[in-house]
Amino acid sequence: MVKDNRDQRFRLVEETGRPRDGGRQSRQSAARRLGNVPFVAGQRIVTSDSGSCANWYARDFRVQQGQRSSLSGGLASMGAAVPYAIGAKFAYPDRPVIALVGDGAMQMNNMAELITVQKYWKRWIDPRWIVCVFNNQDLNEVTWEQRVMEGNPKFEASQDIPNFAYAKFGEMLGFRGIFVDTPDRLASAWQEALSSDRPVVLEVKTDPEVAPLPPHVTLKEARAFMSAMAKGDGSAAHVIGDTARQVVDGLFGKKD
Repeated sequence: MVKDNRDQRFRLVEETGRPRDGGRQSRQSAARRLGNVPFVAGQRIVTSDSGSCANWYARDFRVQQGQRSSLSGGLASMGAAVPYAIGAKFAYPDRPVIALVGDGAMQMNNMAELITVQKYWKRWIDPRWIVCVFNNQDLNEVTWEQRVMEGNPKFEASQDIPNFAYAKFGEMLGFRGIFVDTPDRLASAWQEALSSDRPVVLEVKTDPEVAPLPPHVTLKEARAFMSAMAKGDGSAAHVIGDTARQVVDGLFGKKD
């Protein structure tokens, strides 16, 4: 019964996480694809940073038996994923380690920690160490907090962050850089990363306007969200369309 309910939940997640036709992939797609890659599935160690990537890690990444996973202890401590992944690799140098990081936390301190990886990775028995960067050019967790908790539109002056070539930065350090900007590239990108003979920076260009909907949305939250849209949020049409699609798919999701 538990397994049946779990599988049904992930079928719904599969439906609600699909990108719009011709659109960028969502962060939940990237997390879900990682969970579906069979390559040494039970050996992987996965860490997640704070911010909206923690939502998709919790909601969409399917942990398999034998895996170890770590999340920022306070859930608001940005910059934890890469240091956690480095520590995990030193503790288990024979296992592949993956860090899931938003671009805000990546720019804050995780990029600097890649230099630490560059210093030590050749000492590891298994060189597979991967950081997956969700590049959406937005401090997305706070953007959605502003919308849903305060009823305010996105404040671009504080929320927009620079676009940066994370995969190319990894290549400068001698790593493998993989850039993904279309949904059909995700599965093969994860396979390539987990087959690499050196650390990998996997940069995934993602859509910032996909609402991280919780299992239950309160009336107060719904009112605040619509208030934010009505106040002139620059992405209102985009956000409302995608949110409506998630809600409808969640109620009437297709069965496999």
